[in-house]
Formats: sequence, C-alpha cells, structure tokens
Amino acid sequence: MTKYVTRAGLRIAAQLVEFNESRALAGTGIAADTLWQGLTDILDRFVPHNRMLLAKRDDIQAQLDAWHRAHPGPITDMAAYQAFLRDIGYLVPEPAPFSIGTQNVDAEIAIMAGPQLVVPSLNDRFVLNAANARWGSLYDALYGTDVLPAPAARPGAYDTDRGAAVVAYARSFLDEAIPGWQAALAGGESPYFVAKAQAGDAERYLFKHHGLHIEILVNPQHPVGATDELHIADVILESALTTIIDLEDSVAAVDADDKVAAYTNWLGLMRGDLVASFGKGGKTVTRALEPDRDYDGLTLAGRSLMFVRNVGHLMTNPAVLLPDGSEAPEGILDALFTSLCALHDLKALGTHRNSRAGSIYIVKPKMHGPEEAAFTNDLFDAVEDVLGLARHTIKVGVMDEERRTSANLSACIHAVRNRIVFINTGFLDRTGDEMHTSMQAGPMIRKAEMRASSWIQAYEARNVQIGLACGLSGKAQIGKGMWAAPDMMADMMVQKIGHPKAGANTAWVPSPTAATLHAMHYHAFDVFARQAELAKEPTPGLDPLLTIPVAPAGHNWSDEDVAQELENNAQGILGYVVRWIDQGVGCSKVSDIHDIGLMEDRATLRISSQHIANWLLHGIATEAQVDAALTKMAAKVDAQNAGDPLYEKLLWDSLALKAARALIFESLTQPNGYTEPLLHKFRQEKKAAG
Repeated sequence: MTKYVTRAGLRIAAQLVEFNESRALAGTGIAADTLWQGLTDILDRFVPHNRMLLAKRDDIQAQLDAWHRAHPGPITDMAAYQAFLRDIGYLVPEPAPFSIGTQNVDAEIAIMAGPQLVVPSLNDRFVLNAANARWGSLYDALYGTDVLPAPAARPGAYDTDRGAAVVAYARSFLDEAIPGWQAALAGGESPYFVAKAQAGDAERYLFKHHGLHIEILVNPQHPVGATDELHIADVILESALTTIIDLEDSVAAVDADDKVAAYTNWLGLMRGDLVASFGKGGKTVTRALEPDRDYDGLTLAGRSLMFVRNVGHLMTNPAVLLPDGSEAPEGILDALFTSLCALHDLKALGTHRNSRAGSIYIVKPKMHGPEEAAFTNDLFDAVEDVLGLARHTIKVGVMDEERRTSANLSACIHAVRNRIVFINTGFLDRTGDEMHTSMQAGPMIRKAEMRASSWIQAYEARNVQIGLACGLSGKAQIGKGMWAAPDMMADMMVQKIGHPKAGANTAWVPSPTAATLHAMHYHAFDVFARQAELAKEPTPGLDPLLTIPVAPAGHNWSDEDVAQELENNAQGILGYVVRWIDQGVGCSKVSDIHDIGLMEDRATLRISSQHIANWLLHGIATEAQVDAALTKMAAKVDAQNAGDPLYEKLLWDSLALKAARALIFESLTQPNGYTEPLLHKFRQEKKAAG
C-alpha cells in the first residue's frame, strides 16, 4: 500500500517526496515549496488540456472507423480520402517554409554523425554500460562477434588465429578510413592525426575522420601489442555519440517505486556519481562512469551525450494523485522531475558534465500531430519557469511513430521549432498505429510483407526529406530505428549502412558492441554530404504514405498461412509479456519463433497484438485458432526460458497469459492500440500478489 504525503494540495507518494526533497533538489537553489507548488500549478493548467487531446484522438478514431466501414478495402479515391482527413482535422495545413531556430546544441547532436544507444532506465548496470559506450574497442567487437569471415574463437585462452583475423580486419579499416596512419605512428605527418598521449609504456595516437575520432593504442608490453609488428594493442573507436535513457517502452514502471528507481538512475548519471555493483565470475564488479579522455592539449568527452525519454501523453501514474483522487499524467511528472535531475548537470553539481552547451535533452514519444507537439512545447515552457531556466533550455526529440505525426511532420516540427534536436522513425510502433488507425478498412497484409509496402518507403523517405527541408542538418539529429538482433552483427554490418546512406546522422543500436561496429559505417559514408544531396530532392507526397496496407478484396490465405502468422504473433507476445508481468523487465533479448534472440520492447507487442486483432475482426482467424496458437506457443516460450531460475511457466490461469489474451481480445478498445494500460494493470496485480 502506497503511503502518500500532502504537498501543495496534491497527494504524493512518500518515496517520491523523499527523493526530491533529499536528493533531487539538493544544491539546486530551488526550495521544496517552490517545486511542489510549481507541480500543482502545472497540473492545474495542463491536465484538462491533456485530457482534451486524448479525447480528440478517440473522436478522430471513431470518425476513421465509420469512414472505413463505409468504404472498405484499399483506398480507391485518394483525393476523396484526403479531403475527409482534412475535414476531420487529421490533416492540417502545411506551414510556410521555415528553418528551425534551436540554439545551444551539443556537437554530438548537431554536427557529428554516429550511433545512438537506447537503454532501459531501471537497470543501473545497463545505463552505465551505455553511457560509457562513447568509446569502444574494435578488437573486442570483432573478436567476439560474427563480423569476421573467419572461424569463431576457440574456447578458453586467447585464440591467436582469431586474433590475427581481427588485426587484419582492423588494419584494413584503418587504411580505408585514415590512409597514411602508419606515418603518424612513425613520427611523420598524417592529415587525420590530431593528438597524442603517453601513459607509461602506452602511446595513444588520436585521429579524426568524418567528425569521429579513432585512437590507436600502441603498447609493446600488452599481450596483443607484444606480438604485433607495430606494437598496436588495440584500435578504439568513438562509438555511441548519444544515448537515450529510456523511461518509456523499454521499462515496466507502474508505480512510485518504479518511477523513483528510474529518476534515481537518471540523477546519478547527471551528477556523475552513479555506481553499480554486480557479481561476475565469482567476484563483485563495480562500475562507474568513465572520465574524460585527455591527450596532449586536448580533452574529449569520455561518455555518451545523454537524452532521457519521457513517457507520452496517454498514461497516468499513482505516484501523484490529483485533488479529485485521480492519477496525474505521467508525462507531466516526467517532464518536471527529469528536468530537475538534469539541473545538476547544468549547474555542475556533480563530477561529470553531460551537456557542454547547457541544454537538457528529452525525447518525447507517441505524439499524435502538431497540436500535441505544441502541448509539449508549452509544457516545457512551464517546467523551465518552475526551475528558473532560460527559455528553450529543454530540448525535445520528436519520435515520428504515429501516423498523424508522419502525415503532418513539418507542422509538428514547426510547433517545437525552437527546441527540436531530433526526429526519428520507428517501424514497429508506426506499423502498430498504421493498423489501428485503419483497423476497419479490412484485413492487413502479413507482417513480413509490411516492410516492402509503399507507406513504409514513403514514411522513411519523408522523415529525412522533411527534416532537411526544416533545416535540421547541422542543428539536430535525423535518426533511424533499431537493429534488433544483437547476435547477428555480420548482417547488421551489411544492412545498417543503409541508414547513413538514407541521410540519417544517427541510428539505434542494441549494445555497446553494436555501437562500435556501426561506427565504422559513418567512416565509410559521409552522411552530411549525403544530406546536402538529398536537400535538393523533392519530398515524396502524401499519396504513398496514406496507402493503407490492406489485402486486396477477395484475397485468401491458406490455413497454414493463418496458423503461421498467428503463431508468430502469439510467440512474440508471450515471450515479451511473461517477463514484463512476472519480472518487471521491459526490454531484454527475447527469442523469436525461430529461436533468434531479439531486443524487444513494447513496440513489438503493439504490432503483434494489433495484427491478430485485425484478423479476428475481419474473420481471417477465430478465437479458437488464436487460443490454440497461444497454447502451442506458451509451451515453446516455456522451453526457451527453461534456464531462467526466475521464470514462471505460462499456465492458462497465470497473469502473464491472461495479459496476453487481454492484449489481443481487448485490443480494439485500447486507446490507439497501445498496450500500456493493460500491461500496467496486470503488472500491478502481480506486484500486489507478491
């Protein structure tokens, strides 16, 4: 039972009060009364507006449902369809040409191109690993993955054959990225050489190419360096330029305890004093943030520049209760409390700095159109006023993952034009919303066919083109989504170079190792030169974006096709939900139906549940078929998790399986097809049961 304390007319969970009054406010110069009254004033002002925006989503969806029931199947008259969308306010007028006015943006965001990590905020070890992934060993990344076209390392001690393959690959990379590097090591000149540092027997040679640094570590006393003709012990790449500390899709945060844990880790990162201890190899290992890297006359950041992803506008949280007893919107709480934590960075209250430009970076997900983006802008204004910050100190990253935002992206950017630092595409959430928005139009094509559909191609291209047209290049990130398979790095190296080639100056990766490997793509390809080329090209129109991926009229799938699709979706739902409900794990490597480990978060759940719900609605599958798929896949998921001592089997009366069924069979009534309301309900039940 949560204990509440009254502050400024609000009932606030005691642990949240204690966190803010004893830790988050310390040294900031802000009095507790100021904070709590500020929160009350913000809630008084923004809660009604927040509720109105959510009601508008529902109203628009009801009108879309009615239209599609009257006009089933693929769109046959695109002009009439778009006219309807304008009539109901789904499409809004394009703003006149403009360029964003964002100021005080760190170089990692504005003028550098490189990988971006996303990490769940609740795991202190993971967030430290991610923050420290600014620099990564290329030797280690190559030795331990499948990138090399060579036999895997033999178990046990260092495999010299594998090591030789690593060295050869790294040499080839250096020759391509910074030709003439050997001259610098020999005391000569290189156009890419920047600085040098000496530490005992080790010499660190720093180079720069395409805005990214490469360090060659020379140490004849090192086991690897001792056997190398040039005594090179390692090649260190500047890797994860930025990291998103996630409070949203990758965490299971359903109450005050969870929120305080997330805020605590974020505060520790902003102060630089976060420490994690864990067992490894029979020993206790302690991890902390890396210091900056010093060279002769030069200091470089030792850590990734950190964003924090707040939750969207939908969810509330029992951590704060309004005067009427209802829960406060979680996104409003996040805006104030994560910004308060970041104030420690701006005021240099800790041991490390995050933003050298004096900004706070917040990613805002799941906004539906420009009106909701404007709401976020106004909310951040209000937070700045409470915390005594200059206007637009708080920057925003806009996730382009809802259809109404994609269709009105330039207007969304315009609404936050003086604080935007990031736009990003997200295939899974965006597909989930694509299906929910047009749920009544007809049965959707199979998931595997979605990536080739016209709306996906238009969505990805328009995101970049609109970002460039709005002046994001050189001021903000244009990002692309996650590579979900952390064990399939060879495939990543082949495919993910497509992101910088598409004009994205950042893209998501699932691990520090993946960040180091993906960094090579930004040496192989000049993103900003590509952006300059793309800026001259026209933006794809709305027609392909708004082409709905429904199957043609009369299309039939075989019984085998239906069973395969249901089982694929059911396995994905169960594999993710069981950890979310039973263990409170919001992101982890989950085996898919083919036993391939994929980094999954709530987006996977959204697309899978929406797809089954769509096929149920249109008679492609029956409830009995879905339950049969769930039963079969529950056994498979149980087997996949047999080695987890914390795992609880998916029995028919278990909360996790009940949650999975609810996500499918109640999907049509869930707001915008989101999974959070049901997940929170079942997770809270699980926590209450002990």
